Amino acid sequence: MQDYERIRVAEGRGSEREEFYLGLPYADTSGRNAKQWRIRARTYDYLIKHIRKEIQQNGEKKILDLGAGNCWMSYRLALAGYRPVAVDLLTNNQDGLGAAAHYRRHLHEFFPRLQAESAHLPFHNEQFDAVVFNASFHYSEDYEATLREAFRCTKKGGLVIISDTPWYSREASGRQMVTERHASFLRHYGTASDSIKSIQYLTDERLRALEVQLSIRWTVESPNYGFKWAMRPFMAKLRNRREPSQFRIYSARKNARD
Repeated sequence: MQDYERIRVAEGRGSEREEFYLGLPYADTSGRNAKQWRIRARTYDYLIKHIRKEIQQNGEKKILDLGAGNCWMSYRLALAGYRPVAVDLLTNNQDGLGAAAHYRRHLHEFFPRLQAESAHLPFHNEQFDAVVFNASFHYSEDYEATLREAFRCTKKGGLVIISDTPWYSREASGRQMVTERHASFLRHYGTASDSIKSIQYLTDERLRALEVQLSIRWTVESPNYGFKWAMRPFMAKLRNRREPSQFRIYSARKNARD
């Protein structure tokens, strides 16, 4: 965790200014990670439409924001009339749960924040209408265990959603990405950032295995991230480079009979 926090600071995550947090995901006033935030914004817009359509019949609108980071998604959900609960391991005031203090005076009711591991959640069974892995599922060390815990906390008929986790068409591409990432971190930050053995990516084969293990069926949706993003795989192939990651939204409903 110390390695990870140090890397996040070096990458320019967080700010001393409140307007940075209030603008997310639509504006990165720091200018350090604008491209990533543009992706997050398009994912969120697509996601909120999906959530609204799927759980609008339920008056509670309780959503678990897993891997909440600085809690920007919980803040946006609260503004939209939902009842989010933010969970993360980081608690610092720049990039962790502590940063949510910037949102407090802008909300009628402040959302709960809890430090916990995604595979060991401090909730009773069937508390949430939806559980959203907010650019966080790939940090899991055990996808099956993590999803079982998420479904345990989801109401019957509710949704578990994975957003902004890297996907590759080939396992070899994912392994190569992990190797490159560790080498880059070691070169720039003096650590490979692999103390936690997170899996870091998805493939169709892994998704199918999870369907069998958990008796679920994924719905896969692809937000429009723009022409340049869509062209990345073709350009990588032309330049004889590793295929780039892609982002899709995966959702699965908890069986009403479970």
